[in-house]
Amino acid sequence: MTENEKKSATAPLLPLAALSGALAGLAALAVAEAVAGGTRPQAGPVVAVGGAAIDRTPAAVKDWAIRHFGTNDKLFLQLGILAVLALFALALGIVALRFRRTGAAGVLLFGVVGALAATGRPDSTGITDALPSVAGAVVGAAVLYVLIGRLRPRGPAAQDAVAPPGAGWDRRGFVIAAGAAAVGSAGAGLLGRSLSGAGGRDAVASRRNLVLPAPGSRARTVPKGAGLRIPGVSSFVTANGDFYRVDTALVVPKVDATTWRLRIHGQGVRRPVTLTFDDLLRRELVERDITLTCVSNEVGGPYVGNARWIGVQLADLLAELGVEPPSEGGPADQLVARSVDGMTIGSPVEDVMDGRDALLALGMNGEPLPFAHGFPVRMVVPGLYGFVSACKWIKDIELTTFDAYDPYWVKRGWARRAPIKTESRIDTPKPFARPKTGTVMVAGVAWAQHRGIDKVEVRVDDGPWQEARLAAEDTRDTWRQWSFPWRATKGGHTLTVRATDRTGAVQTDRRTRTIPDGASGWHSVVVTVD
Repeated sequence: MTENEKKSATAPLLPLAALSGALAGLAALAVAEAVAGGTRPQAGPVVAVGGAAIDRTPAAVKDWAIRHFGTNDKLFLQLGILAVLALFALALGIVALRFRRTGAAGVLLFGVVGALAATGRPDSTGITDALPSVAGAVVGAAVLYVLIGRLRPRGPAAQDAVAPPGAGWDRRGFVIAAGAAAVGSAGAGLLGRSLSGAGGRDAVASRRNLVLPAPGSRARTVPKGAGLRIPGVSSFVTANGDFYRVDTALVVPKVDATTWRLRIHGQGVRRPVTLTFDDLLRRELVERDITLTCVSNEVGGPYVGNARWIGVQLADLLAELGVEPPSEGGPADQLVARSVDGMTIGSPVEDVMDGRDALLALGMNGEPLPFAHGFPVRMVVPGLYGFVSACKWIKDIELTTFDAYDPYWVKRGWARRAPIKTESRIDTPKPFARPKTGTVMVAGVAWAQHRGIDKVEVRVDDGPWQEARLAAEDTRDTWRQWSFPWRATKGGHTLTVRATDRTGAVQTDRRTRTIPDGASGWHSVVVTVD
Protein backbone atom coordinates (compact mmCIF):
# COMPACT_ATOMS: atom_id res chain seq x y z
CA MET A 1 0.00 0.00 0.00
CA THR A 2 1.44 3.37 -1.03
CA GLU A 3 1.71 6.34 1.35
CA ASN A 4 -1.25 8.05 -0.33
CA GLU A 5 -3.30 4.88 -0.04
CA LYS A 6 -2.44 4.61 3.65
CA LYS A 7 -3.46 8.18 4.27
CA SER A 8 -6.70 7.65 2.39
CA ALA A 9 -7.41 4.50 4.38
CA THR A 10 -6.81 6.12 7.75
CA ALA A 11 -8.78 9.30 7.10
CA PRO A 12 -12.22 7.93 8.11
CA LEU A 13 -10.75 6.68 11.38
CA LEU A 14 -9.07 9.94 12.39
CA PRO A 15 -11.96 11.06 14.65
CA LEU A 16 -11.85 7.73 16.48
CA ALA A 17 -8.08 7.96 16.77
CA ALA A 18 -8.38 11.46 18.21
CA LEU A 19 -11.01 10.15 20.63
CA SER A 20 -8.57 7.40 21.62
CA GLY A 21 -5.95 10.02 22.40
CA ALA A 22 -8.43 12.03 24.45
CA LEU A 23 -9.46 8.95 26.44
CA ALA A 24 -5.82 8.04 27.00
CA GLY A 25 -5.07 11.54 28.24
CA LEU A 26 -8.11 11.47 30.50
CA ALA A 27 -7.02 8.11 31.93
CA ALA A 28 -3.50 9.38 32.50
CA LEU A 29 -4.67 12.48 34.35
CA ALA A 30 -7.27 10.59 36.39
CA VAL A 31 -4.84 7.92 37.54
CA ALA A 32 -2.16 10.51 38.25
CA GLU A 33 -4.54 12.55 40.38
CA ALA A 34 -5.71 9.41 42.20
CA VAL A 35 -2.12 8.49 43.07
CA ALA A 36 -1.40 12.09 44.07
CA GLY A 37 -4.48 12.04 46.29
CA GLY A 38 -3.06 9.03 48.13
CA THR A 39 0.44 10.48 48.40
CA ARG A 40 0.64 14.27 48.07
CA PRO A 41 -1.90 16.37 46.12
CA GLN A 42 0.75 18.95 45.21
CA ALA A 43 2.60 16.23 43.24
CA GLY A 44 -0.22 15.84 40.71
CA PRO A 45 0.91 16.66 37.15
CA VAL A 46 -1.40 19.63 36.57
CA VAL A 47 -0.37 21.27 39.84
CA ALA A 48 3.31 20.40 39.38
CA VAL A 49 3.50 21.62 35.79
CA GLY A 50 1.46 24.69 36.69
CA GLY A 51 3.76 25.46 39.60
CA ALA A 52 6.82 25.04 37.40
CA ALA A 53 5.23 27.37 34.84
CA ILE A 54 4.60 29.99 37.52
CA ASP A 55 8.19 29.73 38.76
CA ARG A 56 9.56 30.26 35.25
CA THR A 57 7.14 32.95 34.11
CA PRO A 58 8.71 36.43 33.86
CA ALA A 59 7.57 38.83 36.55
CA ALA A 60 5.96 41.14 34.00
CA VAL A 61 3.79 38.31 32.69
CA LYS A 62 2.71 37.33 36.21
CA ASP A 63 1.84 40.92 36.91
CA TRP A 64 -0.20 41.07 33.68
CA ALA A 65 -2.08 37.90 34.67
CA ILE A 66 -2.94 39.27 38.11
CA ARG A 67 -4.01 42.58 36.58
CA HIS A 68 -6.33 40.97 34.01
CA PHE A 69 -7.54 37.82 35.77
CA GLY A 70 -7.29 38.94 39.39
CA THR A 71 -7.45 36.17 41.97
CA ASN A 72 -8.68 33.82 39.19
CA ASP A 73 -5.23 33.80 37.57
CA LYS A 74 -4.52 30.28 38.85
CA LEU A 75 -7.80 28.95 37.46
CA PHE A 76 -6.98 30.33 34.03
CA LEU A 77 -3.50 28.82 34.22
CA GLN A 78 -4.88 25.38 35.07
CA LEU A 79 -7.49 25.62 32.32
CA GLY A 80 -4.74 26.59 29.90
CA ILE A 81 -2.64 23.58 30.93
CA LEU A 82 -5.61 21.26 30.51
CA ALA A 83 -6.35 22.74 27.08
CA VAL A 84 -2.76 22.17 25.94
CA LEU A 85 -2.82 18.62 27.30
CA ALA A 86 -6.11 17.95 25.50
CA LEU A 87 -4.66 19.12 22.17
CA PHE A 88 -1.52 17.07 22.81
CA ALA A 89 -3.62 13.98 23.53
CA LEU A 90 -5.73 14.43 20.39
CA ALA A 91 -2.59 14.78 18.30
CA LEU A 92 -1.03 11.67 19.85
CA GLY A 93 -4.14 9.66 19.04
CA ILE A 94 -3.93 10.69 15.39
CA VAL A 95 -0.19 9.94 15.27
CA ALA A 96 -0.76 6.55 16.90
CA LEU A 97 -3.18 5.50 14.17
CA ARG A 98 -0.18 5.13 11.86
CA PHE A 99 2.61 4.83 14.41
CA ARG A 100 1.11 2.96 17.32
CA ARG A 101 4.19 2.72 19.49
CA THR A 102 5.21 6.31 18.82
CA GLY A 103 1.84 7.51 20.08
CA ALA A 104 2.14 5.46 23.25
CA ALA A 105 5.67 6.77 23.76
CA GLY A 106 4.32 10.30 23.50
CA VAL A 107 2.05 9.64 26.47
CA LEU A 108 5.06 8.35 28.41
CA LEU A 109 6.85 11.60 27.55
CA PHE A 110 3.98 13.46 29.21
CA GLY A 111 4.73 11.43 32.35
CA VAL A 112 8.41 12.35 32.24
CA VAL A 113 7.58 16.07 32.03
CA GLY A 114 5.17 15.79 34.95
CA ALA A 115 7.65 13.79 37.04
CA LEU A 116 10.46 16.29 36.43
CA ALA A 117 8.17 19.18 37.29
CA ALA A 118 7.00 17.52 40.51
CA THR A 119 10.44 16.54 41.77
CA GLY A 120 11.90 19.92 40.81
CA ARG A 121 9.44 21.97 42.87
CA PRO A 122 10.76 23.75 45.99
CA ASP A 123 8.28 21.85 48.16
CA SER A 124 9.11 18.44 46.68
CA THR A 125 9.49 15.64 49.22
CA GLY A 126 11.68 13.53 46.95
CA ILE A 127 11.47 10.93 44.21
CA THR A 128 8.06 9.75 45.40
CA ASP A 129 6.60 12.95 43.92
CA ALA A 130 7.28 11.43 40.50
CA LEU A 131 4.92 8.50 41.12
CA PRO A 132 1.63 10.21 40.14
CA SER A 133 2.90 11.34 36.73
CA VAL A 134 4.68 8.05 36.03
CA ALA A 135 1.69 5.92 37.02
CA GLY A 136 -0.68 8.07 34.99
CA ALA A 137 1.56 7.97 31.93
CA VAL A 138 1.91 4.19 32.01
CA VAL A 139 -1.85 3.73 32.23
CA GLY A 140 -2.48 6.35 29.55
CA ALA A 141 0.02 4.74 27.17
CA ALA A 142 -1.58 1.35 27.72
CA VAL A 143 -5.06 2.74 27.05
CA LEU A 144 -3.93 4.40 23.81
CA TYR A 145 -2.13 1.27 22.66
CA VAL A 146 -5.20 -0.90 23.27
CA LEU A 147 -7.68 1.50 21.68
CA ILE A 148 -5.59 2.05 18.56
CA GLY A 149 -5.22 -1.72 18.32
CA ARG A 150 -9.00 -1.98 18.01
CA LEU A 151 -8.86 0.36 15.01
CA ARG A 152 -6.51 -1.95 13.15
CA PRO A 153 -7.52 -5.01 11.09
CA ARG A 154 -7.94 -8.23 12.96
CA GLY A 155 -5.87 -11.17 11.87
CA PRO A 156 -2.25 -11.69 10.78
CA ALA A 157 -2.01 -8.29 9.07
CA ALA A 158 -2.69 -6.39 12.28
CA GLN A 159 0.96 -5.65 12.93
CA ASP A 160 1.62 -3.60 9.81
CA ALA A 161 -1.66 -2.78 8.09
CA VAL A 162 -4.37 -0.28 8.61
CA ALA A 163 -8.01 -1.14 8.04
CA PRO A 164 -9.60 0.23 4.88
CA PRO A 165 -12.63 2.48 5.38
CA GLY A 166 -15.52 0.67 7.02
CA ALA A 167 -13.90 -2.78 7.10
CA GLY A 168 -11.76 -4.92 9.31
CA TRP A 169 -11.44 -2.95 12.52
CA ASP A 170 -12.97 -4.19 15.75
CA ARG A 171 -16.00 -1.96 16.28
CA ARG A 172 -17.37 -3.87 19.22
CA GLY A 173 -13.97 -4.18 20.86
CA PHE A 174 -13.31 -0.45 20.41
CA VAL A 175 -16.63 0.54 21.96
CA ILE A 176 -16.06 -1.80 24.92
CA ALA A 177 -12.47 -0.62 25.45
CA ALA A 178 -13.40 3.05 25.06
CA GLY A 179 -16.30 2.66 27.48
CA ALA A 180 -14.09 0.85 29.99
CA ALA A 181 -11.46 3.59 29.72
CA ALA A 182 -14.05 6.31 30.29
CA VAL A 183 -15.64 4.55 33.26
CA GLY A 184 -12.26 3.69 34.74
CA SER A 185 -11.09 7.26 34.38
CA ALA A 186 -14.20 8.57 36.07
CA GLY A 187 -13.70 6.11 38.91
CA ALA A 188 -10.04 7.07 39.29
CA GLY A 189 -10.99 10.74 39.28
CA LEU A 190 -13.56 10.22 42.02
CA LEU A 191 -11.05 8.17 44.00
CA GLY A 192 -8.46 10.92 43.68
CA ARG A 193 -10.94 13.55 44.83
CA SER A 194 -11.90 11.38 47.80
CA LEU A 195 -8.29 10.70 48.77
CA SER A 196 -7.36 14.38 48.46
CA GLY A 197 -10.30 15.30 50.66
CA ALA A 198 -9.35 12.67 53.20
CA GLY A 199 -5.82 14.03 53.35
CA GLY A 200 -7.14 17.42 54.40
CA ARG A 201 -9.77 16.21 56.87
CA ASP A 202 -7.41 16.33 59.84
CA ALA A 203 -6.48 19.90 58.93
CA VAL A 204 -10.13 20.88 58.57
CA ALA A 205 -10.93 19.24 61.90
CA SER A 206 -8.02 21.00 63.64
CA ARG A 207 -9.31 24.35 62.44
CA ARG A 208 -12.94 23.56 63.27
CA ASN A 209 -12.05 22.49 66.80
CA LEU A 210 -9.76 25.44 67.48
CA VAL A 211 -10.93 28.05 69.96
CA LEU A 212 -8.52 30.97 70.08
CA PRO A 213 -7.83 32.24 73.62
CA ALA A 214 -8.81 35.79 74.44
CA PRO A 215 -5.92 38.10 73.55
CA GLY A 216 -3.94 39.51 76.43
CA SER A 217 -3.64 42.79 74.55
CA ARG A 218 -6.81 43.73 72.71
CA ALA A 219 -7.07 46.03 69.73
CA ARG A 220 -8.50 49.45 70.51
CA THR A 221 -12.14 49.92 69.75
CA VAL A 222 -12.54 51.21 66.23
CA PRO A 223 -13.41 54.91 66.60
CA LYS A 224 -16.90 55.97 65.74
CA GLY A 225 -16.82 57.46 62.30
CA ALA A 226 -13.86 55.42 61.04
CA GLY A 227 -16.19 53.73 58.59
CA LEU A 228 -18.15 56.11 56.39
CA ARG A 229 -21.66 55.09 55.51
CA ILE A 230 -21.37 56.11 51.90
CA PRO A 231 -22.60 53.69 49.24
CA GLY A 232 -19.75 52.33 47.16
CA VAL A 233 -16.98 52.90 49.71
CA SER A 234 -15.05 49.83 50.83
CA SER A 235 -16.03 48.50 54.25
CA PHE A 236 -13.56 49.60 56.92
CA VAL A 237 -13.03 45.96 57.92
CA THR A 238 -12.66 43.59 54.98
CA ALA A 239 -14.57 40.34 55.47
CA ASN A 240 -12.46 37.19 55.23
CA GLY A 241 -14.35 36.05 52.15
CA ASP A 242 -13.69 39.37 50.40
CA PHE A 243 -10.04 39.72 51.39
CA TYR A 244 -7.73 39.60 48.39
CA ARG A 245 -5.61 36.51 47.81
CA VAL A 246 -2.46 36.71 45.68
CA ASP A 247 0.05 33.84 45.91
CA THR A 248 1.57 31.10 43.77
CA ALA A 249 -0.20 28.10 45.35
CA LEU A 250 -2.32 26.26 42.77
CA VAL A 251 -3.61 24.04 45.58
CA VAL A 252 -4.32 25.78 48.89
CA PRO A 253 -2.26 23.91 51.51
CA LYS A 254 -4.30 22.33 54.27
CA VAL A 255 -2.02 22.01 57.26
CA ASP A 256 -3.05 20.19 60.43
CA ALA A 257 -2.47 22.53 63.35
CA THR A 258 -1.87 19.58 65.69
CA THR A 259 1.16 18.44 63.66
CA TRP A 260 2.36 21.86 62.49
CA ARG A 261 5.87 22.93 63.48
CA LEU A 262 7.83 26.17 63.16
CA ARG A 263 11.62 26.08 63.23
CA ILE A 264 13.51 29.29 64.07
CA HIS A 265 17.26 29.25 63.49
CA GLY A 266 20.15 31.05 61.82
CA GLN A 267 22.63 33.82 62.47
CA GLY A 268 22.31 35.46 65.87
CA VAL A 269 19.85 32.85 67.17
CA ARG A 270 21.52 31.71 70.36
CA ARG A 271 18.88 29.09 71.04
CA PRO A 272 17.34 27.55 67.90
CA VAL A 273 13.88 26.23 68.61
CA THR A 274 11.05 24.26 67.03
CA LEU A 275 7.62 25.43 68.14
CA THR A 276 4.23 23.74 68.02
CA PHE A 277 0.91 25.47 67.57
CA ASP A 278 0.16 24.90 71.25
CA ASP A 279 3.44 26.61 72.13
CA LEU A 280 2.16 29.75 70.39
CA LEU A 281 -1.25 29.50 72.07
CA ARG A 282 0.47 29.44 75.47
CA ARG A 283 2.14 32.77 74.76
CA GLU A 284 0.40 36.10 75.24
CA LEU A 285 -1.71 36.82 72.18
CA VAL A 286 -2.23 40.33 70.87
CA GLU A 287 -5.03 41.69 68.69
CA ARG A 288 -4.32 44.39 66.12
CA ASP A 289 -6.06 46.09 63.19
CA ILE A 290 -3.66 46.04 60.23
CA THR A 291 -4.17 46.84 56.56
CA LEU A 292 -2.29 44.64 54.09
CA THR A 293 -1.36 45.62 50.54
CA CYS A 294 -0.10 43.47 47.69
CA VAL A 295 2.78 44.79 45.61
CA SER A 296 0.83 43.73 42.50
CA ASN A 297 -1.81 46.34 43.30
CA GLU A 298 -2.05 48.83 40.46
CA VAL A 299 -2.89 52.46 41.21
CA GLY A 300 -6.55 52.35 42.22
CA GLY A 301 -6.45 48.55 42.38
CA PRO A 302 -8.34 46.15 44.68
CA TYR A 303 -5.47 44.26 46.33
CA VAL A 304 -5.61 46.01 49.69
CA GLY A 305 -7.68 45.00 52.69
CA ASN A 306 -8.04 45.67 56.40
CA ALA A 307 -8.54 42.99 59.05
CA ARG A 308 -8.31 42.42 62.79
CA TRP A 309 -5.49 39.97 63.41
CA ILE A 310 -4.71 37.87 66.49
CA GLY A 311 -1.23 36.51 66.99
CA VAL A 312 2.10 36.46 68.76
CA GLN A 313 4.52 39.38 68.71
CA LEU A 314 7.34 38.12 66.49
CA ALA A 315 9.90 40.59 67.82
CA ASP A 316 9.41 39.38 71.41
CA LEU A 317 9.86 35.78 70.34
CA LEU A 318 13.03 36.56 68.40
CA ALA A 319 14.44 38.57 71.30
CA GLU A 320 13.90 35.61 73.65
CA LEU A 321 16.01 33.51 71.28
CA GLY A 322 18.85 36.03 71.40
CA VAL A 323 18.20 37.81 68.10
CA GLU A 324 19.22 41.46 67.93
CA PRO A 325 18.48 43.88 65.07
CA PRO A 326 21.42 45.16 63.01
CA SER A 327 21.16 48.57 64.69
CA GLU A 328 22.05 46.87 67.97
CA GLY A 329 24.86 44.74 66.58
CA GLY A 330 22.91 41.72 65.36
CA PRO A 331 24.63 39.79 62.53
CA ALA A 332 21.46 39.07 60.54
CA ASP A 333 19.69 41.76 58.52
CA GLN A 334 17.21 39.48 56.72
CA LEU A 335 14.56 37.15 58.10
CA VAL A 336 13.70 34.44 55.55
CA ALA A 337 10.31 32.83 56.10
CA ARG A 338 9.58 29.54 54.35
CA SER A 339 6.13 28.20 53.58
CA VAL A 340 4.99 24.60 53.35
CA ASP A 341 4.48 25.15 49.59
CA GLY A 342 8.12 26.13 49.09
CA MET A 343 7.66 29.90 48.96
CA THR A 344 10.45 31.97 50.51
CA ILE A 345 9.91 35.57 51.66
CA GLY A 346 12.59 37.86 53.02
CA SER A 347 11.88 40.65 55.53
CA PRO A 348 14.27 43.21 57.02
CA VAL A 349 15.09 42.19 60.59
CA GLU A 350 15.30 45.87 61.54
CA ASP A 351 11.68 46.44 60.48
CA VAL A 352 10.40 43.32 62.20
CA MET A 353 12.03 44.36 65.49
CA ASP A 354 11.59 48.15 65.43
CA GLY A 355 8.50 48.16 67.66
CA ARG A 356 5.79 47.76 65.02
CA ASP A 357 3.22 44.99 65.52
CA ALA A 358 4.91 42.28 63.43
CA LEU A 359 2.89 39.16 64.14
CA LEU A 360 2.84 35.44 63.77
CA ALA A 361 -0.90 35.59 63.14
CA LEU A 362 -3.24 32.78 64.17
CA GLY A 363 -6.60 34.50 63.73
CA MET A 364 -8.34 36.87 61.34
CA ASN A 365 -11.48 38.86 62.10
CA GLY A 366 -12.41 36.83 65.15
CA GLU A 367 -11.80 33.32 63.82
CA PRO A 368 -8.85 31.04 63.05
CA LEU A 369 -7.10 31.96 59.84
CA PRO A 370 -8.92 30.69 56.75
CA PHE A 371 -6.91 28.08 54.83
CA ALA A 372 -6.61 30.44 51.87
CA HIS A 373 -5.03 33.07 54.13
CA GLY A 374 -2.43 30.90 55.80
CA PHE A 375 -3.92 28.57 58.43
CA PRO A 376 -2.56 27.67 60.89
CA VAL A 377 0.05 30.47 61.08
CA ARG A 378 1.20 33.31 58.83
CA MET A 379 3.30 36.45 59.13
CA VAL A 380 1.82 39.95 59.17
CA VAL A 381 4.14 42.98 59.21
CA PRO A 382 2.57 46.47 59.04
CA GLY A 383 4.07 48.80 56.47
CA LEU A 384 5.66 46.20 54.18
CA TYR A 385 4.22 44.81 50.97
CA GLY A 386 3.17 41.19 51.23
CA PHE A 387 5.96 39.81 49.05
CA VAL A 388 8.51 40.91 51.68
CA SER A 389 6.52 40.11 54.80
CA ALA A 390 3.29 38.11 54.56
CA CYS A 391 4.43 34.49 54.46
CA LYS A 392 1.39 32.19 54.62
CA TRP A 393 1.48 28.58 55.84
CA ILE A 394 4.81 29.38 57.46
CA LYS A 395 7.00 26.51 58.67
CA ASP A 396 10.53 27.92 58.99
CA ILE A 397 12.24 31.19 59.92
CA GLU A 398 15.92 31.62 59.19
CA LEU A 399 17.98 34.62 60.24
CA THR A 400 20.49 35.45 57.52
CA THR A 401 21.67 38.40 55.41
CA PHE A 402 20.48 40.01 52.20
CA ASP A 403 23.92 39.36 50.69
CA ALA A 404 23.76 35.65 51.50
CA TYR A 405 20.31 34.75 50.20
CA ASP A 406 17.80 35.92 47.60
CA PRO A 407 14.19 34.83 48.31
CA TYR A 408 11.71 33.74 45.63
CA TRP A 409 10.59 37.14 44.36
CA VAL A 410 14.02 38.78 44.52
CA LYS A 411 15.33 36.09 42.16
CA ARG A 412 12.62 37.18 39.74
CA GLY A 413 13.49 40.85 39.63
CA TRP A 414 11.54 42.31 42.54
CA ALA A 415 13.08 44.52 45.21
CA ARG A 416 14.71 43.20 48.38
CA ARG A 417 13.11 45.92 50.49
CA ALA A 418 9.63 47.27 49.82
CA PRO A 419 7.87 49.59 52.27
CA ILE A 420 4.29 50.30 51.25
CA LYS A 421 3.94 53.53 49.30
CA THR A 422 1.51 56.29 50.21
CA GLU A 423 -1.53 55.71 48.01
CA SER A 424 -5.20 56.66 47.71
CA ARG A 425 -8.16 55.40 45.73
CA ILE A 426 -11.53 56.71 44.58
CA ASP A 427 -14.19 54.10 45.34
CA THR A 428 -17.17 56.20 44.28
CA PRO A 429 -18.17 57.34 41.74
CA LYS A 430 -16.99 54.46 39.57
CA PRO A 431 -15.18 55.07 36.29
CA PHE A 432 -17.55 56.15 33.51
CA ALA A 433 -20.41 56.69 35.96
CA ARG A 434 -23.17 59.11 34.99
CA PRO A 435 -24.15 61.00 38.14
CA LYS A 436 -26.76 63.77 38.13
CA THR A 437 -25.97 67.43 38.52
CA GLY A 438 -25.81 68.71 42.08
CA THR A 439 -23.86 67.43 45.04
CA VAL A 440 -22.06 64.15 44.28
CA MET A 441 -20.17 62.44 47.09
CA VAL A 442 -16.67 61.49 45.99
CA ALA A 443 -15.18 59.04 48.49
CA GLY A 444 -12.62 56.30 48.95
CA VAL A 445 -9.67 55.10 50.99
CA ALA A 446 -6.04 56.08 51.51
CA TRP A 447 -3.21 54.17 53.13
CA ALA A 448 0.37 54.62 54.29
CA GLN A 449 0.80 51.83 56.81
CA HIS A 450 3.02 52.51 59.81
CA ARG A 451 3.13 56.21 58.88
CA GLY A 452 -0.53 57.09 58.81
CA ILE A 453 -2.58 59.38 56.57
CA ASP A 454 -2.54 63.10 57.39
CA LYS A 455 -4.46 64.59 54.47
CA VAL A 456 -6.38 63.66 51.32
CA GLU A 457 -7.06 66.08 48.47
CA VAL A 458 -9.32 65.90 45.43
CA ARG A 459 -8.97 67.75 42.14
CA VAL A 460 -11.69 68.22 39.54
CA ASP A 461 -10.28 68.39 36.01
CA ASP A 462 -7.35 70.84 36.09
CA GLY A 463 -8.70 72.87 38.99
CA PRO A 464 -7.07 73.45 42.37
CA TRP A 465 -6.58 70.71 44.95
CA GLN A 466 -9.33 70.75 47.56
CA GLU A 467 -9.02 69.04 50.92
CA ALA A 468 -11.32 66.10 51.56
CA ARG A 469 -12.85 65.20 54.92
CA LEU A 470 -10.98 62.39 56.65
CA ALA A 471 -12.84 59.75 58.60
CA ALA A 472 -11.64 59.00 62.11
CA GLU A 473 -8.31 57.16 62.26
CA ASP A 474 -8.14 53.72 63.85
CA THR A 475 -4.34 53.34 63.90
CA ARG A 476 -1.50 54.40 61.65
CA ASP A 477 -1.34 50.78 60.47
CA THR A 478 -4.83 50.88 58.94
CA TRP A 479 -6.24 52.58 55.91
CA ARG A 480 -8.33 55.70 56.28
CA GLN A 481 -11.56 56.59 54.55
CA TRP A 482 -12.26 60.02 53.12
CA SER A 483 -15.07 61.93 51.40
CA PHE A 484 -15.49 65.07 49.34
CA PRO A 485 -18.88 66.66 48.45
CA TRP A 486 -18.51 67.75 44.85
CA ARG A 487 -20.89 70.26 43.24
CA ALA A 488 -21.10 68.49 39.91
CA THR A 489 -21.87 70.38 36.71
CA LYS A 490 -22.96 68.93 33.39
CA GLY A 491 -20.40 67.39 31.08
CA GLY A 492 -17.37 65.13 31.29
CA HIS A 493 -15.02 65.48 34.23
CA THR A 494 -11.86 63.87 35.57
CA LEU A 495 -11.64 63.36 39.35
CA THR A 496 -8.18 62.82 40.84
CA VAL A 497 -7.08 62.06 44.39
CA ARG A 498 -3.80 62.25 46.28
CA ALA A 499 -2.79 61.68 49.90
CA THR A 500 -0.21 63.05 52.29
CA ASP A 501 1.22 60.83 55.01
CA ARG A 502 2.28 61.76 58.55
CA THR A 503 5.89 62.30 57.50
CA GLY A 504 4.69 65.11 55.21
CA ALA A 505 5.38 63.12 52.06
CA VAL A 506 2.82 63.80 49.31
CA GLN A 507 1.71 60.95 47.10
CA THR A 508 3.70 61.27 43.90
CA ASP A 509 2.11 61.79 40.50
CA ARG A 510 4.93 59.83 38.86
CA ARG A 511 3.46 56.69 37.35
CA THR A 512 5.49 53.53 37.90
CA ARG A 513 4.77 49.87 37.34
CA THR A 514 4.27 47.44 40.18
CA ILE A 515 7.70 45.93 39.46
CA PRO A 516 10.03 46.11 41.35
CA ASP A 517 8.66 47.71 44.52
CA GLY A 518 5.03 48.74 43.97
CA ALA A 519 3.05 51.02 41.70
CA SER A 520 2.84 54.77 42.22
CA GLY A 521 0.83 57.63 40.76
CA TRP A 522 -2.46 59.42 41.27
CA HIS A 523 -5.76 57.60 40.87
CA SER A 524 -8.28 59.25 38.55
CA VAL A 525 -11.77 58.43 37.33
CA VAL A 526 -13.63 59.91 34.39
CA VAL A 527 -17.36 60.55 34.81
CA THR A 528 -20.09 62.20 32.77
CA VAL A 529 -22.58 64.36 34.64
CA ASP A 530 -26.10 64.36 33.18
